[in-house]
Amino acid sequence: MSDESRPEETGRVGGRLRKRERIISQKQIDQLFSGGQSQSLAAFPLRAVYMQMAKEAEAESVQILVSVPKRKLHHAVDRNRVKRQVREAYRKQKTLLTSRLNEGQRMAVAFLWLSDRLYSSAEIDSRMKSLLERINLRTTDI
Repeated sequence: MSDESRPEETGRVGGRLRKRERIISQKQIDQLFSGGQSQSLAAFPLRAVYMQMAKEAEAESVQILVSVPKRKLHHAVDRNRVKRQVREAYRKQKTLLTSRLNEGQRMAVAFLWLSDRLYSSAEIDSRMKSLLERINLRTTDI
């Protein structure tokens, strides 16, 4: 990757959403949803389930998961569109979470889709910003 295409240097908001920033471990997913340590917030049509953990070596400070159930949106095209919108909204606003975490902390966040209809990207962006700000306020209390 050349220096000119680096997001930090080109002034783009949020940078990239890399693969290592995604939750792929089934163990971590189970821990996030079954453990009593996780907390949940909703800003319709999104719900965020999050959990703070101790940082492991080579791990990103914040990892995310996006889930859009087939029960809510029956067509794969719609589910893929919503997942793309949610990932993009998070990418634009992720500095709200990453800037406030301490050195030895990391966070896992799952974004769940609650609605059975599609929304504009601007509306999803505003809901995502609201969710991340509220998570930020709650994590400073922990």
